[in-house]
Amino acid sequence: MKNGFENLKNVPEENLSKDLEASREIAKRDMKDREYEESAICVKERASVQTVPIQDKVALTIREAAEYSNIGINKLESILRSPRCPFVLYVGKKKLVKRKEFEKFIADNVEI
Repeated sequence: MKNGFENLKNVPEENLSKDLEASREIAKRDMKDREYEESAICVKERASVQTVPIQDKVALTIREAAEYSNIGINKLESILRSPRCPFVLYVGKKKLVKRKEFEKFIADNVEI
């Protein structure tokens, strides 16, 4: 019965040690990346990025609109696909939600 290691018998030992060394280097880099992400420097960098509150934004991403309105992402996407959607804003291929029009749409409709 074959166990999948038959091909390793034909590989020179020096090639295996090179692969092992490369794997160790990758693991070391991954560990350094994780240490950086947990470090105070990275936390300070994230904290220094200012975000605009949703109520001050003109246009929202679909995820922001879903969070803001408590309407699911899939439902929002289906509404945005409709040809006469009053609150869709196309930026290239990306769809954004015009916040004020979206609020009016929600206020004017009893059922979606």
